[in-house]
Amino acid sequence: MLEGKVMVITGGTRGIGIETVRVFKENKAEVILLGSKKETVEKAILKLKEEGMEVKGYYPDLNHIEELNEVVEEIVKEYGKIDILINNAGISANQKIEDTSSEEFAKIMNLNVNAIFNMTKVVVPYMKRQHNGVILNASSMVSIYGQPSGVGYPASKFAVNGITKSLARELAPFNIRVNAVAPGITKTDMVDSLPKEIIDPLIKTIPIGRIGEPRDIANAYLFLASDLATYITGNILSVDGAARS
Repeated sequence: MLEGKVMVITGGTRGIGIETVRVFKENKAEVILLGSKKETVEKAILKLKEEGMEVKGYYPDLNHIEELNEVVEEIVKEYGKIDILINNAGISANQKIEDTSSEEFAKIMNLNVNAIFNMTKVVVPYMKRQHNGVILNASSMVSIYGQPSGVGYPASKFAVNGITKSLARELAPFNIRVNAVAPGITKTDMVDSLPKEIIDPLIKTIPIGRIGEPRDIANAYLFLASDLATYITGNILSVDGAARS
């Protein structure tokens, strides 16, 4: 479905990110994964190589435009283009507001919101030049109705939805589609770190009767990135087993 396409994904070293790398490689895309640390990037690349998948990786600071510019320039120099950008990097939160410092709140917003702005800002000029591109952002089910604690996380995902819908309108004249995927409860390290009192009530809201798998989310990214979705932009695609409030 993606033969000849070049995809860049942030947060591509584990969980939904690395599973998305697998799905896109299976569909013949060239994939460049970005991670937060050299060690985690190298570990992911080695793991994928053992599975028979060759990918390239970088570890820029997503809040430093200069670093992102250098990485994107290098990618375009090697591959000639960037067709798909997936802004997947993010962190969660679960503390009550009185236990959350301003610094912790800012850290969430920096990675979940500012990094999306930065990465998109750097990639968009190349997509405009191509008059073609797909940008996919990681939202969440909590962007629809919030969560009982950890206010920074749903706040950041509401912002992601706003970025997605606004950029879809701004970039549509350049044939650049912008969508987001809003996963429900999914088997990842991030969800494993949440306390039982938050997870258990949420699981009961899933009519389909199970927690999502990383591949469920990766397949949604695949659909939105493919030519099957050429008339879809500005959408927040819920992938949550109908677990909507």
